[in-house]
Amino acid sequence: MKIAFIGLGNMGGGMAANLAKAGHDVRAFDLAAPALTAARDAGCTTFDTAKEACEGVDAVVSMLPNGAIVKGVYENEVIGRAPAGAVLLDCSTIDVATARDVIGAAQGAGYDMVDAPVSGGIAAANGGTLTFMVGGTDAAFKRAEPILSAMGKAVIHAGDAGNGQAAKICNNMLLAVQMIGTAEAFSMADKLGLDPQTFYDISSVSSGQCWSMTSYCPVPGVGPQSPSDNDYQGGFASALMLKDLKLAMEAAGSAGANTPLGKHAQEIYEAFVQDNGALDFSGIIKTL
Repeated sequence: MKIAFIGLGNMGGGMAANLAKAGHDVRAFDLAAPALTAARDAGCTTFDTAKEACEGVDAVVSMLPNGAIVKGVYENEVIGRAPAGAVLLDCSTIDVATARDVIGAAQGAGYDMVDAPVSGGIAAANGGTLTFMVGGTDAAFKRAEPILSAMGKAVIHAGDAGNGQAAKICNNMLLAVQMIGTAEAFSMADKLGLDPQTFYDISSVSSGQCWSMTSYCPVPGVGPQSPSDNDYQGGFASALMLKDLKLAMEAAGSAGANTPLGKHAQEIYEAFVQDNGALDFSGIIKTL
């Protein structure tokens, strides 16, 4: 399949490489020259513009920083340039309203399109083990699923257009709340004289167990290897967690949802990100 891939950053670069590895003809575009070089090294063909990358393709995949950029790229570079029969897949994490607007515009121009944000981080993007939460019609999902499966371990249809974004921000709001709670519990255990490994051994098989503890422990040397073992480098940047929390609070406000813990998590990460935006979000334990 001939696939245009727009956006080759920390996540998109690995995703495009996995599509090429799966045997697809990947036509890649990014504004950054080093990203294009890495894409070529991974077996992709690179182009000077997104418009050129979209010519004659069967599908377009994008992984972009925010909703404004997604909207601009699709309005100005993709819709009307990619063949009318192409399926469009936006894997960016953006606000629900913009996702639905862009998909509506694509559908109005005759395209099938899905929003398909991801969970899993850079390691999963590189390893092809992402989870995709997909919003769109049944027909669009059916066309998008095999493309997404080449980049991930799970592809789940969340419902109508924009529901992929809704699932992503709800999931990451929960993750932020869990991580803060996990960090608080380990910090308190330490101050009470309880060894971190002993607390992990107890809580990881008790009612306090959660993913933030057993798969991504914020305490170095405890549990499976995680960014805490590398001084909180790599992983999922705190600035990106804050971005997702802001999207979640925006969505909560528009839907009339009461999310007091989500709001407080946003406030905590806002303070942390001022000086630590590049650190993994589990580094929040440093504040305790």
